[in-house]
Order: sequence, then C-alpha cells, then structure tokens
Amino acid sequence: MRSSSASTPPERGTSRPGSPLSERRKSRTSAGFRGLRSVWKPGVLRSDLPASLVVFLVAVPLCVGIAVASGVPPELGLVTGIVGGLVVGPMPGSSLQVSGPAAGLTVLVYEAVRTYGLPVLGALVLAAGLLQLAMGALRLGRWFRAVSVAVVQGMLAGIGLVLVAGQLYALADAEAPGAGLANIGGLPTLAGDVFGDPAVRTAAAVGVGTLLVVAVWPRLRAAARLVPGPLAAVLLATVVVAVFDLPVARIEVQGLGDAVQPPGSDELARLTELGALGTVLAFALIASAESLFSAAAVDRMHDGPPTRYDRELMAQGAGNTVCGLLGALPMTAVIVRSSANLRAGARTKLSRVLHGVWLLAFVVLLPQVLGLVPVAALAGVLVHAGWRLLPVREFGRMCRDRAQWGEALVLLVTGVAVVLTNLFEGVLIGLVLAVVKSAWDTSQVHLEVAGRERDDGPLRVRVLGYATFLRLPRLLDQLAQLPPERPVELDLSGLRHMDLACRTALEEWAERRAATARAEPEAAVR
Repeated sequence: MRSSSASTPPERGTSRPGSPLSERRKSRTSAGFRGLRSVWKPGVLRSDLPASLVVFLVAVPLCVGIAVASGVPPELGLVTGIVGGLVVGPMPGSSLQVSGPAAGLTVLVYEAVRTYGLPVLGALVLAAGLLQLAMGALRLGRWFRAVSVAVVQGMLAGIGLVLVAGQLYALADAEAPGAGLANIGGLPTLAGDVFGDPAVRTAAAVGVGTLLVVAVWPRLRAAARLVPGPLAAVLLATVVVAVFDLPVARIEVQGLGDAVQPPGSDELARLTELGALGTVLAFALIASAESLFSAAAVDRMHDGPPTRYDRELMAQGAGNTVCGLLGALPMTAVIVRSSANLRAGARTKLSRVLHGVWLLAFVVLLPQVLGLVPVAALAGVLVHAGWRLLPVREFGRMCRDRAQWGEALVLLVTGVAVVLTNLFEGVLIGLVLAVVKSAWDTSQVHLEVAGRERDDGPLRVRVLGYATFLRLPRLLDQLAQLPPERPVELDLSGLRHMDLACRTALEEWAERRAATARAEPEAAVR
C-alpha cells in the first residue's frame, strides 16, 4: 500500500524550492540576466559593433531601393529598417537575423499603393501586424514549417521575375507599362528605346554598370570585407553621375516628416473592403513565411540558440504594427542582411539594434544625401536582388532527379501563376497543387490476386494501400482485367484508408460482377 503525505500540494504555477521546475526556472532567469550582462562585455562589443556597421551599410541601399520600387517615398523604407532594428531587434525569437523591408513584398506593396493609395498602406500593414501577433499568440508559427518548400521557391521565383521585369524600366529611366506580364511583354520595346534614345541609353549604362559592380564585388574579397557590394555600387554610380553631370533621374527626397503618414479613421475604414482584407492576409502570410524560412536558414549558419518560431512571429507582428502606425513599408526578416550580420561576426542582438540606431542617425542627419543617388543605380541593385530570388540551382537539381519531378512542377506552376495573376492567387494555386501532389504520392494502392493457378474456383482479390479518388481509374482498370468467367472474392481489409468515391465505385463494381456472373453469388465484398 502506498503511503500518503499530509503536506499540502503547491498551488498551480508554483514550485517547491529545490524542485526540478524551480531549478529550471532559476536557470532560465540567471541565463537571461547573463545574456543581458553579456551584451556589454568588451568581447561582444568588439564583434557586434563592427557587425552593426556592416549591416547598416548593406541596409541603406536596399531600404531605399525597395521603397522606390514599391512606389513610396524612400524615407519610408528607412523607417521600416529603423523599426526592424529598434523594435524587433531586442525582442525574443531569433537572435541574429535582421528585419527590414524585403524585396519579396515589393510587388504586393506596389499593387496595394496603386489600388488603395499611399495613405491606406499604413492601415494595411497595421492590420497585418495585428494578425501576425494573433497567429503568434495562438502558436501557429511552427506550422509555417509545414509549407511545401517548392511552393516557397516558386513564390520567390515569381516575385523575382516580376521584380526584375519592373526594375529594368527604372534602370533605363523609363516608365513601366503595367505590372507582371505587361512589363515582360514590353521588354522588346524597352530594348528599342535603349538603342534609339541617348538619354535612355545613358541611364541604362549607369544601371547596368551598377549591376555589374554588385555582381563582381564579392570576388574582390579584400574590398568586400570593407564595403558591402550594394553600397559600393551605388556610391560609385553616384560619383560618376555627379562628376560627369549625366542627365539621369535622381531620388526625390520629401523629408521624414512629410513621408510618415499615420493612418486615420478614413484609411482604417477601408479595411472593411474585401480586396483590402485579401491584401492584409497576403501581407501577413507572406511576411510570416519569409521571416520564418529565413530564421530556419539563419539557424543553419550558426551554433547559437535556435529560433523560437512563435516568439519570432510575434516579434515580426509587433514590428509591422509599429510600421503600420507610422505609415511605412511592411517588414520581414531578410536573409541578405542576416547573412551579412553573421559573416561580420555578430554574437548577440546588439548588432541588429545598433544597425537601427545608425539608420535613424542617417535619416535625421543626412537625408539630403539621398537626393544625389540616381534611380538607375538603385534599380541595378534590385535587378540583382530579384535575380538572386530565382531558384535556378534548386530547379535544375529537381529536374535531374526523377523522384523530384513533382516538386519541380509545383515550383514552376507557382512561379508562372504569380507572374500571370498576382502574388496571393499564385501562392494559393501553388498550395493547392502541392496538396494534390502529396495526396497523389500517398494514395498508393495495388491488388493481390490469389487463385490464378487454378482453372476453377473463386479468385481472391485483396486490395492494399490507400484507396482515394486519385487512384480510382487505375484500380478499376485492374479489376476490369480479371477473367470474367471466374467468381471473385474482393477483400478490402488490407486498405489503410478508403474514401467515399472508392467505396461507392467498388460496391457498384461488385454488384455488376454479381449480376453478370454465371453462378450466384460470384462477387462479394468483405
């Protein structure tokens, strides 16, 4: 017999001193304080301070270029980068990935601004941030890892194609005819303008030169360690344009006060429109997916604590909520800045917080510098960024492996759908196709026929596997090949799953077989 203790059990949520729960809590608490204290250790400062400067230098041209490509003032891209550093930087989740405006949302933001106007952008981003907070609170962050990688790569491929096609016009100081397929169809006309118009040719030369510098710069390892490629390319293009006084378009600077437009009641009221709700959902889902996939990639690049996905989702939601209140661009975690942060030797969150401080100082102290930057140079940087989004190697590897042809098809269809329709609908098409492919792969069914060696007596047919409507035609074809003069006993006990379509079809087949057979009953279903 067990003896019972007369002591009163601890209340829920408490723990006895010395208990394992208490020890774990003390360990977590002391670890947290050690983490806070370690930020100010000289070794951490020596690594994180230079890393923050590297990330800042990478972020400036990308923040500005993404804002211009999205059809908003360049200052708003820098505001999103500042929020990514100062608000998301100290929050829990992932320790070393850096957040800011991302090229992956450029197409969607451009369409939203064109449809609803710039003042409504803040309301859309605010609602998306609140939705991300809700998803994080409901612990849905880990479920983003269940999304097919082929769908994500196809989404990025579609975004990359649309981004490259659109920025080729900005690279030549030309106006894009539309979006998506219209921009791709207008490229031959753009090529004719480049060869026929000297002004267009000059701008294109600046943009192409910037693109070449960005592509070649990493090969110059000593220089790449000192100055990031995008910044070096933009600085070089700016100097060349200024020295030779080239007639190319430059960035129009409004000033931070004029650019920041918090949403009012009229803008918030637009959220009741069905199209606006779809845009909010697309912002939230795509920004969340890109951030969490980036976190998974960053985790593979370092040996530190892994990302806590739900907390990272809430951190991104908090950042987008603040960006929405400021009327700025939506943010995601950005793999380009995150990898630069890691390569520069960052060890803690301090590097990404400081990169936000440097961005804020730049916006406050040197906003007029942006007015010197040629638009074609930023377009060249974004063409390179768009090209990097194309999963060329991954698609080639899938095509070479016959077992991955289905994944290659999902990737291809998703990318084409994004270009032909829009980002949200294209991703939905890719997800549906991925589900159908998975259902097809798992619905393996086959027949085991016993009794063929005898000339008389019943055939015992056993159906094994997963019988779904996707495999029903093949299953019925196999049953139709059975000798018509032999009785059949159909055994379905070996099926692990059978949907209603298959059950109905098999029952009808058994009834027809019994009705046309010579003996009664010649077909039975057990």
